[in-house]
Amino acid sequence: MTDGSPCLWPFVPQQCKLASAGEDQRTEKYKKAERAMSAMVVSAYKGVIDSVLAKLIALMTGDMCSTFIGVSSADVLFLRDELPAMNALLEKLDDAEDLDPEAKHWRKQVREMAYDIEDCIDDFSSNVASVDARAGFLQKASHFLKTCRAHLEAAWQIKELKTRLLEINERRKRYRAEDSISSTAASVMVDPRISAFYKEAASLVGIDGPKRELTKLVMDGEKKLKAMSIVGFGGLGKTTLASQVYREVGGQFNCKAFVSVSQKPDMVRLLTSVLLQLKQHPSHACGVQHLIDNLREYLMDKRYLIVVDDLWDVPSWNIIECAFPQNNEHSRVIITTRHGDVARTCSSDHGCIHNMKPLNEQDSRKLFFNRIFGSKDECPSHLTEVSCKILKKCGGLPLAIVTVASILACHPMRLKEQWEYIQSSLATNKFARKSTLEELMHILELSYKSLPRHLKACFLYLGAYPEDCVISKAELVKRWVAEGFVSNNSLGQDAWVVGESYFNELVNRSMIQLPHQDYYTEISHCRVHDMMLDMILRRCKEDNFISVIHDPQAATEAQDKIRRLTVNLNGAEASTMAMTVTRQVSQVRSLAVFGASKWVPPLLEFKFLRVLFLEFFLREMVIDLTGINQLPQLRYLKVECKECLLDGDIPSQLSIMLPGQIRRLQYLETLELPWVSECSIPSISGVVDLPRLSHLVLRQHKGGLPDGIGKVKSLRTLHGFNLPGSSLENIGGLGELTSLTDLSLHCGKGQQKSTTPGWMAALSCSLEKLNNLRGLSVRSNSLSCCADAMSSWSSPPFLNLEKLDLLDWTFSEVPKWIGRLHSLRELALGAKQILQEDVSMVGTRLPLLIHLSLRVVPAGIPAKETQMIMIAGSMGFTALRFFCFDSSRMSCLAFGAGAMPRLRRLLVGLDPLQWDEATPVGLEHLSRLEEIRVLTASPSAAAAAGSESMKVDRSALVKGMFQDAASALPSRPAFTLLPRIRSLSDHINCCKINMETVACK
Repeated sequence: MTDGSPCLWPFVPQQCKLASAGEDQRTEKYKKAERAMSAMVVSAYKGVIDSVLAKLIALMTGDMCSTFIGVSSADVLFLRDELPAMNALLEKLDDAEDLDPEAKHWRKQVREMAYDIEDCIDDFSSNVASVDARAGFLQKASHFLKTCRAHLEAAWQIKELKTRLLEINERRKRYRAEDSISSTAASVMVDPRISAFYKEAASLVGIDGPKRELTKLVMDGEKKLKAMSIVGFGGLGKTTLASQVYREVGGQFNCKAFVSVSQKPDMVRLLTSVLLQLKQHPSHACGVQHLIDNLREYLMDKRYLIVVDDLWDVPSWNIIECAFPQNNEHSRVIITTRHGDVARTCSSDHGCIHNMKPLNEQDSRKLFFNRIFGSKDECPSHLTEVSCKILKKCGGLPLAIVTVASILACHPMRLKEQWEYIQSSLATNKFARKSTLEELMHILELSYKSLPRHLKACFLYLGAYPEDCVISKAELVKRWVAEGFVSNNSLGQDAWVVGESYFNELVNRSMIQLPHQDYYTEISHCRVHDMMLDMILRRCKEDNFISVIHDPQAATEAQDKIRRLTVNLNGAEASTMAMTVTRQVSQVRSLAVFGASKWVPPLLEFKFLRVLFLEFFLREMVIDLTGINQLPQLRYLKVECKECLLDGDIPSQLSIMLPGQIRRLQYLETLELPWVSECSIPSISGVVDLPRLSHLVLRQHKGGLPDGIGKVKSLRTLHGFNLPGSSLENIGGLGELTSLTDLSLHCGKGQQKSTTPGWMAALSCSLEKLNNLRGLSVRSNSLSCCADAMSSWSSPPFLNLEKLDLLDWTFSEVPKWIGRLHSLRELALGAKQILQEDVSMVGTRLPLLIHLSLRVVPAGIPAKETQMIMIAGSMGFTALRFFCFDSSRMSCLAFGAGAMPRLRRLLVGLDPLQWDEATPVGLEHLSRLEEIRVLTASPSAAAAAGSESMKVDRSALVKGMFQDAASALPSRPAFTLLPRIRSLSDHINCCKINMETVACK
């Protein structure tokens, strides 16, 4: 052969036998390997060693090793037996505070080798996968030759990997990597938080309000012991706040102590420190039990104040709290912690938890300029712009602001070039050698080092997103699963449920930031503080975990093989885009592209790709992804238009082309194309042959449900298919998808003859079988759908439903079964009439409801049937944040005293030409209202009902009356008048997206 490969003919007899007799066995063993792999947890430090071990074990099953030409089972056994020992050592290195260069280099080599072993196994398994039984002779012959070649290549690679592993072991023995663990453990940094205790109150900024709030809690009249917590991530000023309260009120207590807790606390030393501060002197031989007894005896009849600073976990608190006896002397304990679950456990009640927030812009500027110039008004004009960039990078983090300001204060010349250099250094980590920034990073890294191993890879993966990016929780969890960081657990929970619990753990540990608003049902987005992101990227670079570049060509400059790649093209020109795929890039397994560019990477070169995420900011673009069928390992594919997401506008010219043979993607779990205008899939039915497909999201696909949809038992999420255009058989097939948790369909535009008769009844029957549904949404573009087929249910099948959106459909009356959905958090409903008793049922029986939208269908409804709806304080709605009411008769809606006590936003939909010239009665009772939005009918509808001038006059009247009503309210809510240029459901969702993204930023 011309490429230098050996001739395969001598091995034909053996391979013929294997191809014919062993094909089914090999296929089943590969499936076992994948199942074993899914039970493993991936760590950032260990790379994919757990996954590799699972695959090697599966490879040894039966006669698998004999299928490799030219390699004995001993070679595979050597890899299998040697890796666990290395794995154990890597775990020890993971726990070490610091490592010498030799140990780091050894760790890197092990990690890279593990990646290469897994790539070798994956490549082999995809090349020898069974051929389609319907294939012709030539296809089978071609597959046979491909299989023979795959065996030889795998054998060569395994021999090479064995040699590499032997060399790595020898290097470990030479450099004695184990010794570096003990030698570095003795090196201890002085905790930089200690300085917070000695800061003078006069030099602090933004602390007066929190200090008053906490002081009030400490000094209230309650006699029994009270524990309270200050919670927030590192650098927010928890210790500073606690120390200021301690100084302020400490003199009013008989005795007091302030003690800091380490990640792995020495309880004897900690409790001894408390006793010494209380002027007690324990004997040197005291153990934990004796120290606790001494403290309890001494504090029993005293009014004491104890601050426990930087508590890391609940087990430590369970020991420490034993030293604080319950008494009626107004005693207080203050805990500071980075973890929300620790705060909730330690505090006497939820009212005793103070959540730290970043400084606002004004306080950030004051702190920054006071430290440098002594006054916020002394900043020279030529430094204003660069100082704003520096403060943006600090993101309201007091520790970061003070650290950077301290560096700048050391440059008395105040040269703009010096400031710009420091500003750019913050973004690139060039300045990390400065001791003050090292202290800052040390504090942030404490949080990372405290993470359990199963969270470290998940946390570092946030580095795959650009700075200031608003990250979807659902998207993040799906990518974690596709990467192998999350798998099913022993309790039977699937990987996506486990992934959500991981996300919540990171929230509880204050590692990620959340939107500073609570309009909606749950936390659906997050972002990463800029300083935390810098720390993540530094770790990612050190571990070769994720590579971030701004020019595709820069990938060729990498020293190591790139395993996960993020290309951020914001501001780049499409004409300059190019990527030369080299050995460093060809083994990328995760690829994300962000930016306003038409550049699409050469996907055919990435045969190991598992995750492909493309985010564009362009409205007119054709994305050709027909080559993805050559990516056998692909598990996650999402294409998104971010501009559409932010503007709430759907583009008309963004289209995507997928291959006709999508059934080849046997590992694909997620296929999401939510914001593209056209999905060119020659054979959409191919998705039903994807055995692992769990999330299928399209944007209102014109066609109906694919034939055989009931076969995809693994589906959890299904969005975007046209119900009336679907066959009754396929609508009935929805009832077979018992794993579905999120179902969103639509009724698209089309001629009456193309609509399947009886589809509503068929859908109702299918829904009765979906007991696991958590979200159900059905949209309608043009059809006026009567939903009474679902009114007859005596009991809803999905009692755990959390979101129900049937706003575009019409019930004759509100179904009574709605009142049994006690887990419901979002409800959107359309009906010909909505009665007082219906609203009372919703308010009193759905205690968790946060989002409510009601639409009264206006056409042909006599005025006498539009009854007055009075929402009083006794009718529940205690958790409601968002209320939408769509009806041209605003006089039928009234609010009484105490109504909807937590409502923040009111959205009103009306037609100006049918409006009854009233505003809802009793708006002044909505005490926490922050915004009123009025959504008027579309121009075309208004023009059809009357003259253009009348439409303009009536719209002006609407604006005037609602503006006056808003201005008269005590809460002074903002007012906005918007034309209804799309459906009410789309407006509501766009409001929701905008609120979340703006709040995050």
